[in-house]
Amino acid sequence: MLAALLDGMDAALCAFGADGSVTHWNREAERILGWTADEAVGRQGLAGWAVRKEDADEVEARLLAATRSPGRQVHEFALLTKDGRRVLVRTQSSAVLGPDGRAAGVYCAFSEVHTQIDLERSIALSEALFVDASWAVVLVDADLRPAVVNAHAARALGMGRTAVLGRPLGDLLTQGVEELESALTHVLAEGTPPAAAELWVTLRSDEAEQTRRCWRSGFVRLASPLTEEPVPLGVGWLFQDVTDAKRTEQESALLRFRAQQLHRAGRAAGECEGPTEAAAVHLDFALAGFADHGLVDVVRGGTGEDGGAGEGSGTGVPPESAPALVRAIASPAGAPGPSEAVPPTGIPVAYGAGHPAALALERCGSVRAGAGAAVAEGWAAARKWPDGTVHGLCVVLRSRGRTLGVVTFLRGPSRRPFDRADAAYAEDVASRIAAALDLAGEVAGG
Repeated sequence: MLAALLDGMDAALCAFGADGSVTHWNREAERILGWTADEAVGRQGLAGWAVRKEDADEVEARLLAATRSPGRQVHEFALLTKDGRRVLVRTQSSAVLGPDGRAAGVYCAFSEVHTQIDLERSIALSEALFVDASWAVVLVDADLRPAVVNAHAARALGMGRTAVLGRPLGDLLTQGVEELESALTHVLAEGTPPAAAELWVTLRSDEAEQTRRCWRSGFVRLASPLTEEPVPLGVGWLFQDVTDAKRTEQESALLRFRAQQLHRAGRAAGECEGPTEAAAVHLDFALAGFADHGLVDVVRGGTGEDGGAGEGSGTGVPPESAPALVRAIASPAGAPGPSEAVPPTGIPVAYGAGHPAALALERCGSVRAGAGAAVAEGWAAARKWPDGTVHGLCVVLRSRGRTLGVVTFLRGPSRRPFDRADAAYAEDVASRIAAALDLAGEVAGG
């Protein structure tokens, strides 16, 4: 049994008796130096075969010094292989005590220095990643549960390092769990992916902000080096929060797209035969990537002066004196197609009290409306908007100090609610539509 244990060790091992002769020599020592146990055991010392004669006295003195010192002694020196090469090894030697407590010999475990350095470097890297790394590092086991988490990752997850361990990923994230688990499963089955991935997640922790975060993630499959077949131990998941950079990138791309749309709309409107057609072109270009439907309602019977609709001042008008709105342009609510002018019937749109379009006209500004998380039955129909509408943005049309009407942008449930940036863009579009409608009024009046 002792021989089997010695031969099964990962480290090379030899032992010397009290007279300096070799008593044990395992297979790892044979692998490193090439000398078999039959060739090594029984030799007197290492001189002339495993060590150069010039170095033998010093090497043997270092090894036998373990008999006079407590604990282990660590040394580095060169040994000779069977084919005459020199191998730098790191040794750990310790005395073997007899029944009387006196040193009966020395055992020496050794390994190649570069192998030891590689091991120490790997351990140092692992310690640095889980202590000092500026990236978040999570070791996920084969059951897709965090096994080790560094401080940076714990802060990103909004929990303590120990609180994260062993918990399902669904306990940590509310959104992005499926994508993350799919990535981890793929790495376990197929290996390390060639590039980093960007995952959008939302944390479940009450202490963390309930906002979507973008984590640029890299994955590394971990396999045991001690098995004949590579057995996955888990996945090393490294990630960095790049939310701010991604949002800035998205906002910049959105601003560029909208500026290009305004430019293209201006060019296209310049080729229109009539100003009303130009207003419809501006509406069509604005809808691309922005809203599902668009409506333009104009004030019936003319426009108000000096900032208000009807007879009101620049601060708005009382609801009872607000002028009626007549539909002028509408995008198709069914099949996609260009926005078209509505035949001038002169019949006002039946907007009820407090309608967002009426409020925009009253306030001489922009009004946002939404159905909320639970969309009520008939919410869109009550506002005279197409079925499926859950978000609305109404912007007043102003030109030459006069209120001409209201343009309304509508979104379905697949889109997010309108925000302030959307309102600013809608106001830019509204100014162009208002200028075209003002010109249409002048042409009709002329």
